[in-house]
Amino acid sequence: MSSGPTHRDVPTVGIGGPVGSGKTALIKRLVPRLREAGLEIGVIANDILTQEDAEQFKRAFADDLPEDLVVGVETGACPHTGIREDPSMNLAAIDSFLEAYPDLDLVVLESGGDNLAATFNPELADYYAFVISTAEGDDIPRKRGPGVVEADLLVINKTDLAEHVGADLDVMRTDAADVREGPSLFTNCKTGDGIDEVVADIEQRVLF
Repeated sequence: MSSGPTHRDVPTVGIGGPVGSGKTALIKRLVPRLREAGLEIGVIANDILTQEDAEQFKRAFADDLPEDLVVGVETGACPHTGIREDPSMNLAAIDSFLEAYPDLDLVVLESGGDNLAATFNPELADYYAFVISTAEGDDIPRKRGPGVVEADLLVINKTDLAEHVGADLDVMRTDAADVREGPSLFTNCKTGDGIDEVVADIEQRVLF
């Protein structure tokens, strides 16, 4: 039996949220920034039946990460399953990272796209951000889904689309503050607006 590090020995950050909210785009912004800080990072993408997001990450991080530090986990079922009910496939993937890279500093896990109910098993993610989009409507925060309410950080993404879909950012900010005890941040992953604040929150609460 290996005496090396296991999934319990490396910090983990989960990124969850509905389909199309911008989880993949957020991770594409976060990983290069965290690499600039000198961190060695592994990335795991959960999809139901494909490697689509993992392949996107491999192309996006070709200059930042060894290819074997990006893997896809096919849950084969409801996206909740792999990140909450039975995270064993993701934990095994982290262990595999650590066999090859025992000094890994951080693992970022993307959930499959889901509704507002997705949360991460605490055995899998030390911290997780839940991403919603202004394009889903400005009533999303006050609908109080478990992902919105319980996440360590709520990320309200695609601020550039708000005016086009009639979403009021002030309403979303106020409602998020009313239903959550933790922080909420606005981002536009196309331009990078708000990414500094998300990185700072991860550094302060995960990499301290």
